[in-house]
Amino acid sequence: MKQLKSNLKLVASLGLLLILFILIIAPLFSIFIQTIVVDGQVTLDQVITTLAERKNLQMIINSLLLGFFTVIMTSLIALPLAYLFTKTSMAKYQFFDTIFMMPFMTPPFIASMGWILFMQRRGLLQRFIPALDQSDEFFFTITGLVIVMSFHNFPFMYTMMKNAILNIPASLEEGAAVFGANFWRRIRKVFIPLITGNYAIAALLVFVKVISEYGTPATLGKRIGFNVFTTEIHRYATVAPISFGKSASLASILVTICLGLWMIQTYVTNQRTYNLISGKGSRSKLIQLKPWQQVLAWGYILAIITGATIIPMFSVFATSIIKLRGYGFRFDNLTFKHYYQMFTANDKTVAAILNSFLLAFVAATVCALLGTLIVLTIRNLKGKLAKGMEAISLLPEMVPGIVLILGIMLFWNDIYHLIPIYNTMYLLALAYIILFLPFTVQYVTSSFTQINPSLMSAGQVFGASPSYIFRRITLPLIKPGIITGWMMTFIISFRELVTASLISPPNKYVISTFIVREFEQGSVSTGMAMAVICVLLTTTTLLILNHVTRKKIV
Repeated sequence: MKQLKSNLKLVASLGLLLILFILIIAPLFSIFIQTIVVDGQVTLDQVITTLAERKNLQMIINSLLLGFFTVIMTSLIALPLAYLFTKTSMAKYQFFDTIFMMPFMTPPFIASMGWILFMQRRGLLQRFIPALDQSDEFFFTITGLVIVMSFHNFPFMYTMMKNAILNIPASLEEGAAVFGANFWRRIRKVFIPLITGNYAIAALLVFVKVISEYGTPATLGKRIGFNVFTTEIHRYATVAPISFGKSASLASILVTICLGLWMIQTYVTNQRTYNLISGKGSRSKLIQLKPWQQVLAWGYILAIITGATIIPMFSVFATSIIKLRGYGFRFDNLTFKHYYQMFTANDKTVAAILNSFLLAFVAATVCALLGTLIVLTIRNLKGKLAKGMEAISLLPEMVPGIVLILGIMLFWNDIYHLIPIYNTMYLLALAYIILFLPFTVQYVTSSFTQINPSLMSAGQVFGASPSYIFRRITLPLIKPGIITGWMMTFIISFRELVTASLISPPNKYVISTFIVREFEQGSVSTGMAMAVICVLLTTTTLLILNHVTRKKIV
């Protein structure tokens, strides 16, 4: 009987692995095949031809430069903030952690549109300060792209570096001070070496995120003719003459770069990461800032919040309530009619919101169920099978989203005669599930690591069946992870742009594609009204998520 149960578990595990293979590995394999197989022959001619095109070579250089400069500016924003809120008297203001996460609540393409509306010629900035009539020439360059993307990405580096600094034992700095090291020498000899590994990881993560980002380059980059990997992959896959071969070739190059960076990150992690947490607790003595230092610190913090949140969101909201954009932001030129007309004069508005809600709900629910099942299976398996299943389930997080989406398009188009979901909303929902499955897997795995195995053993000792142990012990303890994964998947799916722009059927809109369409076709105020609704909905969901995780509902 035990052998039969063991065999059934193995068969179920292999079935789950097969599902993951079809959902994740097969699309990536389709890209590889599309890249090297031309007219039935294996050749690299297509890759070489694509790389030989001058515009593609310039695009690769653009992508790498954008990633490099964004990492530098992100570091200039995040590192001082991380130090201020860990080592100085500013550390008592913990509510800033939530404020600094607000750029995450705003989809990148909406923040980019906000900056465009603020900085463009005769835009909001020039309306408020006419003397800055040349500001648009400065902004609509790679500099503007770097600024916008840095403000969006700094929360990731800030969070990682803050945690790294908090893990540095106070005894190390105190020991250096006892032996006569001044502040700057302690920074150079103790502080910097201990955070180098974490910083390298954070910098590489930001770099990969930047070169994989589509929203900002598609809105701001398009205006200045600054093409990058994601926009060119999207163009080859959607604009006539369509060339899936060139799109796949560029996707393969992007994946190669990202995998190379992941390998570098792994090496740096192994070489430059230290075990700084011991059983002996210690608390650093906070540096009391002098009055002039406090003024500088508050000014710096206000500048970051203004650039990352206030400017883009003010621009979006202001544009949504302006009657005529040519008359500027005046009281007699304000109205909420765009919100009213959006729901009464545009029949696609309600459909876009409902589509977004339905797709996000389905994706979040399926991810919660499938992700939890994957984690439970991994916990019951041993050896290479478990590691393989975990690696495949987390692969969508490591591969740039647009690459995996392109693979999904190619794979499901190839098997349309077997499963005809290509060019339907079903494929869009499936794409969301594939892309955001890692959220649930990671959050549920994190919940599992906090469960003491003795709880399960105690249940077995008292004769509880496996199903009873799962219902009464395991499920209540992993429920916070499932809820968090569900909400994160819902938030990201609700506002996702690149997947919807590539896979949505004709004349079917979600919130993100509706906003972009209105923005590009000149109905800017209507588009920004929808953007305000999108941000409010995602912010509300994120605040609920914050409340749930803080209370650790079980």
